[in-house]
Amino acid sequence: MDLQLTDKVALVTGASKGIGRAVAEELAREGAHVVITARTEQPLEDTAREITAMTQREVVPMVGDMSKSEDVEHCVKETLKKFGRIDILITCAGSSPGGLLEELTEEQWMSSLNLKFMGYVRSVRAVIPHMRERGEGAIVLVVGNDGLKPSYWEMTAGVANAADINFASSVAEQYGRYGVRINTVNPGPVNTDRWDGLEKAFARDKKVDQKQAHDLAISSIPFHRIAEPQEVASLVAFLASPRAAFINGAHIPIDGAQRKALMDV
Repeated sequence: MDLQLTDKVALVTGASKGIGRAVAEELAREGAHVVITARTEQPLEDTAREITAMTQREVVPMVGDMSKSEDVEHCVKETLKKFGRIDILITCAGSSPGGLLEELTEEQWMSSLNLKFMGYVRSVRAVIPHMRERGEGAIVLVVGNDGLKPSYWEMTAGVANAADINFASSVAEQYGRYGVRINTVNPGPVNTDRWDGLEKAFARDKKVDQKQAHDLAISSIPFHRIAEPQEVASLVAFLASPRAAFINGAHIPIDGAQRKALMDV
């Protein structure tokens, strides 16, 4: 299926690795010009160079920390300066520490909310005036199924993700009349470095080893495996495309029908 993304301009945050990288690669393969952001320069530049070599499409790296408003605004401004427009925004930046309530510090809570929630707010807020003026735009927030299926060992992520989902619903209603679509994609476990860290935290807090933690995770999914980043990227690219022109304010899980209660030990 042609997603009709040729020469669209996409800004992807948190794109140096994991789901964000897979999304950037998928959009480039579909013919989009892609700007990628992350906090660390060298991995970001390496990713841009590698995706450009694979897809023969322009991928532009811009260092930026989505926990800082000035960085977000700079990346949006520079993207507009280079390409003249932003058709698509995909937010992937941000992770939240795993842990149980009595062990989590206030700093961990604030770190999660500042990046995984407020980082998304900052990003959307920065592109919305441009999209509203043009009368079109597609925004996909890569959130997480913790916002839909809470678990007490992923509490900071669940709270930030639930806030993201509520925020997305609000702005979808507000800006749909201007031709701007906002949706969320909500993965469960995905085969990334971040998931490896969450498994380690789960194992620590539940007092099991990491193999047991992994086995519990896959036993909670009927497919008996976790997702690959490319599977998430395919859904994100579709939602960002004109093929999804009437999808707005949707919150789509991509977790293989995970049943989190089965992970409780």
